[in-house]
Amino acid sequence: MSQTISYGVKTMIASAKAAIEEIPAADAIALHGNPNVTFVDIRDPRELEREGKVPGAFHCPRGMLEFWIDPESTYYKERFGEDKKFVFFCAGGLRSVLATKLAQDMGLKPVAHIIGGFKSWREVGGPTEVYVPKHK
Repeated sequence: MSQTISYGVKTMIASAKAAIEEIPAADAIALHGNPNVTFVDIRDPRELEREGKVPGAFHCPRGMLEFWIDPESTYYKERFGEDKKFVFFCAGGLRSVLATKLAQDMGLKPVAHIIGGFKSWREVGGPTEVYVPKHK
């Protein structure tokens, strides 16, 4: 029997975009370095190794997001308890739309995501640096 997906990615993304704040990459660059803003990179570590990273961004792999945000989780990261604005991004801006909506639904605020993700960040001249894994 084949599966019928009734709530697909396109619908999920459109619904999330309607409910969250989206920031153009150029505007996000203007926020970079603001002590009241935490950039959250949800890309896979292999993406960071391949493409580089935003200096000072907090890396939270997408698969751990819910666990790192929830103070009741054994995986909770205190960074998510800080009174700051959290700006999420991924490679192209799709995963971060969903991640931002999820974080907002969990009660994290204020939150936003970078339109076009890391790709747009680089295209408009945002600072980047080489990612050095902690285990190497």
